[in-house]
Amino acid sequence: MKINKKTVFTGAGCAIVTPFADGNIDFTTFERLVEMQIAAGTDAIIVGGTTGEAATLSESERYNLYEYSMGVVGGRCKVILGTGTNDTAAAVRHTKFAASLGADSALVVTPYYNKGTEEGIFRHYSTVAECSPLPIILYNVPSRTGVNLGLNLLSRLSEAENIVGIKEAGDSVDRLVALAGFSDTLPLYAGNDSQIYPVLSLGGKGVISVLSNIMPKAVKKITDSFFAGDLARSLLLQLELLPLIKALFLETNPAPVKCAMEELRLIKGELRLPLAKVRESTRDAVIEELKGVEHLF
Repeated sequence: MKINKKTVFTGAGCAIVTPFADGNIDFTTFERLVEMQIAAGTDAIIVGGTTGEAATLSESERYNLYEYSMGVVGGRCKVILGTGTNDTAAAVRHTKFAASLGADSALVVTPYYNKGTEEGIFRHYSTVAECSPLPIILYNVPSRTGVNLGLNLLSRLSEAENIVGIKEAGDSVDRLVALAGFSDTLPLYAGNDSQIYPVLSLGGKGVISVLSNIMPKAVKKITDSFFAGDLARSLLLQLELLPLIKALFLETNPAPVKCAMEELRLIKGELRLPLAKVRESTRDAVIEELKGVEHLF
């Protein structure tokens, strides 16, 4: 059965970092980062995801960040709030709160650590979807969760009217091709910056990007060029940015991108344990690759 689903956003989405200062969320800096994204034309801002270190936010911090982000954006672009966790009841609670604020969508990560069975994960997502007034984007990131959402499971989940997309952060080209077969019922978003062009080429709707935290104009140009039919320009930009993208993932995200942002004087670079500042060799690599793409800022 074909279900026509509304696309949450098309183009460039930024998985925005959560800046900290002395252990607390730095809301003033966060607002500045949001304004930078909006000025660059970013199509969607994703708050409270992996890059936003949501796993170390208390519930009150998470909700304050949700609320603050909605107020700052003020409808100028889409806002997708990361509401997933490994506790189904908490994911439902977060999603309902996100809906009460008027978010455009919820990004719900596969339950991690618990490593649910296929039936358990199906029931997890179904429970969240049934309780959610918001459209939901699934988030598959097996390197973090220890679980890869199977194609049979995705086929079942795609039948839900308000499960409207998948952010795919695996590393298999074969899987990306298979996911393209769900384009009508489960639109595809790149979860890896190295795969923006390939995902768009397979009919994907856009990217939820880490790189956009430092180079929003360049990420936006990749997607805009592609959708405008300038495939050569889109591919060239993707290729030019690959060395920097690689450097941004030499250690666990978001440590390297926060290092880059500190170098660019965008944030202080503070992380929450168990994440720590990157090794000197990683910092050197990030700085070197930033110099290589200065012309794209």
